Amino acid sequence: MAQRRLLILDDDPGVGQTIELIARTAGLETRFTSSPVQFFEWLDQWLPDHIAIDLVMPEMDGVKVLAQLARRSCRARIIVTSGVDGRVLDAAGRSASERGLDIVGVLPKPFMPSTLRRMFAPEVPGGASGVGAGGVSATEAVAPSSFASPGVAKRFLVTPADICKGLEDDQFYAQYQPKISCVNGALVGFEALMRWNHPDHGLVPPDSFIGCAENSGLIDDLTQKMFDLSFDWFGQHFGQSPIRLSINISARSRLDDGFIDNISQRCKRCGLTPGQLIFELTETSAMEDPVASLDLLTRMRMKGMHLSIDDLGTGFSSLLQLVRLPFSELKVDKSFVMTAANSSESRQVVQAIVGLGRSTGYPVDRRGC
Repeated sequence: MAQRRLLILDDDPGVGQTIELIARTAGLETRFTSSPVQFFEWLDQWLPDHIAIDLVMPEMDGVKVLAQLARRSCRARIIVTSGVDGRVLDAAGRSASERGLDIVGVLPKPFMPSTLRRMFAPEVPGGASGVGAGGVSATEAVAPSSFASPGVAKRFLVTPADICKGLEDDQFYAQYQPKISCVNGALVGFEALMRWNHPDHGLVPPDSFIGCAENSGLIDDLTQKMFDLSFDWFGQHFGQSPIRLSINISARSRLDDGFIDNISQRCKRCGLTPGQLIFELTETSAMEDPVASLDLLTRMRMKGMHLSIDDLGTGFSSLLQLVRLPFSELKVDKSFVMTAANSSESRQVVQAIVGLGRSTGYPVDRRGC
């Protein structure tokens, strides 16, 4: 197997030499430079499979270097280092990951040799890097799961005609995600998720077709399809039980008296009570017309239906308006939940939302999935 190569860009010779020494003990061949010009020359000629970059550089800062690496479609595994505030370092890592770079982790200075050595662990099948998880601190690195973007399957450009064809041919189906109590581990409900199995393109991710459905006026047809699938299934298995069914409602859905009557009729037909249903709306959609939302949501609550603020923390709503609207549950956005173990900022956001929920009498859904 060819020897792995590490290219280091740092304006501090002492730090660069320290990284070199640690990398060599981990079996890597190394080169160190403080010149961005030489760095890019070696990048093209030497073809390193690992890169360590300092953010704060006098000639060309690390953010610009990372942007240039993204433009070059660099596939090397990258470690971002710096003595800047951990929040800034974490943001730089997220930005680089969103550009498509393979960020192994971010390394605050000073760092422990063992932490850096873990980042040099060979990549194993399945994509695990062997890097240990940790929060932003003086001695630990942020694990790549803190900001790595999930892999995305090859997609096709969805058109309204594709969605119409999919509805006609029953290509859409419902997937049910269990909701488990964090208190006692009991099953408390299911979230119904719309999925599309295309005959030519396979499983199509929701973010590839929801936007098209919203912009083309087909979102109500998808919503009704979800009702057709999920109400019958849930009524057969959990009718008249304390288990609840959660369904996402788009900001573009036509929410009016007809919508509420439709739900009520479906409940009667499927042997469900309105109290078994939770409709999840994003905080942004709930705030687009607060007055109209207040009327509609109040009527839904009067019918016994439950309402959840979905993805709380990602919008720009007024807390006063959110408190005024008759929601019965707060749902923390998964971006905070998934990174809470490694990001102090995410933990603080989750704690703040949980505190808000408790202070206003809301149950708080912290699963975020």
